[in-house]
Amino acid sequence: MKILHPFCILSFILVLVSCGKSEPEADAYGNFEAVETTISAEANGRILWLTLKEGETLEAGDTVGLIDTTDLHLKRNQLKAQRSAISGKSTTINAQSAIYNEQKRNLQIEKTRTENLLKANAATPRQLDDLNGNLRVLDRQIEASRSQLSGLTDEIKVIDAQIDQLNESIQRSYLINPVKGTVLNRYAERGEITGFGKPLYKIADLRNMDLRVYISGDELSAIKTGDTATVLIDTPDGLRKLHGSITWISPSAEFTPKIIQTREERVNLVYAVKLSVPNDGSLKIAMPAEVVFKK
Repeated sequence: MKILHPFCILSFILVLVSCGKSEPEADAYGNFEAVETTISAEANGRILWLTLKEGETLEAGDTVGLIDTTDLHLKRNQLKAQRSAISGKSTTINAQSAIYNEQKRNLQIEKTRTENLLKANAATPRQLDDLNGNLRVLDRQIEASRSQLSGLTDEIKVIDAQIDQLNESIQRSYLINPVKGTVLNRYAERGEITGFGKPLYKIADLRNMDLRVYISGDELSAIKTGDTATVLIDTPDGLRKLHGSITWISPSAEFTPKIIQTREERVNLVYAVKLSVPNDGSLKIAMPAEVVFKK
């Protein structure tokens, strides 16, 4: 009878143990993704500075660049000068109106005195007619002044609206980062001419990644939003376990996307599922992963 060497027996046992510790079969496969936001210019002009780098983390509200505002400032100064001139006219007209009103009060006093004298036959009707005529002239002058002031006030309102618009354009020339995240791509450089709506950079919040996977209709009833699952990613040392939670399940079926399944499996109808996975920096957009749902 042939006796096995102890080393051979130990090796055989290790093989059996390693087979027994194999990772559970994945329930779904997919790729990581993130909500990417493309930040575009909100003004036209030359980029004076743009201080951001690909891979840099930005906070919401950070000022990262400036588009030339020289023309906007010149137009605003011109409008302010026009407004000042109109305000000067308004001041002059208001002063003239005050004089007219004072003259009217004096004439009304004189009219009352003349009416009393006329009753005593100490004045003539012509004198009263002259006073009434002068009052009518003053009333027309006062009304004309009011009309002029109204027109000037409307002009000032229009200019103020234009100044507000320029102030808004100047404010939008400062490039304010709207969301916290990591800069994925930079599309513009200092000195380039940009325009409204032209992309400047792309940013995404990578602190939590979305893993999109696809499951068959048979598996759909076994999961629900809020469930946790085991996420497996490839590393040089083998599969690494992470934890994720289901945040979204598609309400309708679709054909399996070409990027993750074989041609034969692409004819099957599947449901898309998203899992949120905390990112310690090791997860990247488009990285593949496997999911094991908790049964």
